[in-house]
Amino acid sequence: MSQEPKIFTLQQVVSSIRKTIEERYNREYWVKAEMHKLGQTRAGHCYPELVQKEDGKIVAEMRGTIWKHSFDRINEQFMAVVKEPLKEDTTLLMKVKVNFHEIYGISLQINDIDPNYALGELQRERAETLKKLQKENLLNANQQVPFPLLPKRIAVISAESSKGLSDFMQTIELNNWNYNFFTMLFPATLQGEKAETTIIAQLKRIKRVREHFDIVVIVRGGGGEVGMSCYNNFNLCKAIASFPIPVLTGIGHSTNLTVAEMISYRNAITPTELGDFLIQAFHEFSVPIKDAVKSIKTQTLQLLEVSKLTLAKTSTSFSAVATGALSKEKFVLQEFRNGLHSNTLRTLEFNKERVRRLEHSTVSSGRLMIQDQRNGLTRIAEQLPNYSATYLLKEENNLGRLVQSIRLMDPINVLNRGFSITTHEGKTINASNKVQLGDKISTRTANFTIESEVTANKEENEQRN
Repeated sequence: MSQEPKIFTLQQVVSSIRKTIEERYNREYWVKAEMHKLGQTRAGHCYPELVQKEDGKIVAEMRGTIWKHSFDRINEQFMAVVKEPLKEDTTLLMKVKVNFHEIYGISLQINDIDPNYALGELQRERAETLKKLQKENLLNANQQVPFPLLPKRIAVISAESSKGLSDFMQTIELNNWNYNFFTMLFPATLQGEKAETTIIAQLKRIKRVREHFDIVVIVRGGGGEVGMSCYNNFNLCKAIASFPIPVLTGIGHSTNLTVAEMISYRNAITPTELGDFLIQAFHEFSVPIKDAVKSIKTQTLQLLEVSKLTLAKTSTSFSAVATGALSKEKFVLQEFRNGLHSNTLRTLEFNKERVRRLEHSTVSSGRLMIQDQRNGLTRIAEQLPNYSATYLLKEENNLGRLVQSIRLMDPINVLNRGFSITTHEGKTINASNKVQLGDKISTRTANFTIESEVTANKEENEQRN
């Protein structure tokens, strides 16, 4: 009969596991991991989720435990070194002890965290981002974008409740020179896990309507190095560096500049300082204009005074010259009038003499012309009877010759000379009035008329042939 297997209770198994782990992992270890979630309870204990990522994927995960007394001490160290409390989503170097609990399973008890390592991680990410930006020639890209003459239209990326936003708006809106700014808020998370994605998303929104804005400002209140780690993120810094209009930052009291501040068009330690810079830009524009206005007024007054003196001198000189010119012209006019009167009298006398000569010449010529016409009429009257008789005789002879010609052309005289006229149906026979065989024709002579019938008809050409 086979031996029955030994049966263990679950408590025995987990107790054995706990004992084995306590014997094997009986000391503390320094472990590097990312604290994904802090998991703080009301009692002050924390149960963070610890992960390790490679190429963006989680390759290891474990639950941690920070008891309240350890958490308070660690937090004080972070505030002293990092200037900010312990936060999620940061890679940390932790002193841990491996624990196994019969009910809660295995976990890492976190007894200490090195705050200096957190600062080192920030510097490592900062250096990598700078290297990538330099490789893509983006380090100074935004700083080379032309800055507007007057940065009036401002797209503001900030949190609505940010003290930095309040300081910035108060600085530019309550300025003593009544400079007017147009601002539009694009709300975003300014630190932590969501800062990168929300700021980039708002930059994309602004880029679509960039013609409505002169500059972009990113402002927040003060904070420590860890809280500003998002501003070393490559994707966020690339979005700022490649932005088509100037991006200005005022994101806190950090002693070391983040990459976002380094590659932005201009950075200021505080939002208030950034507001002062924009007001100074207005000063640099308005002060020369005010000086120019003042200079124009001064030079205008001086020019007016000079012009008044010149005008007074010109008026005096003009009056004297005008008086002299008028006197001269009066004298010339008087001379002209006197000369005109004398010339007019001479012209009238000359024309009167011409009229008298023309009158005498016209009378003499008229008398001679009338006498000449009378002599001509007398000669015509004397020659008219002889000329009329000769003309009548000549015309009478012409008329006799015409009568003789008409008599010679009379058809009877033609017939008397032995000719005859043959007709067909009252019309003379010719080429257009031909006769046919059997036609009746009439032939007239001087003394009688013969009626006959055509028995043969030959053309003249045929007879000639």
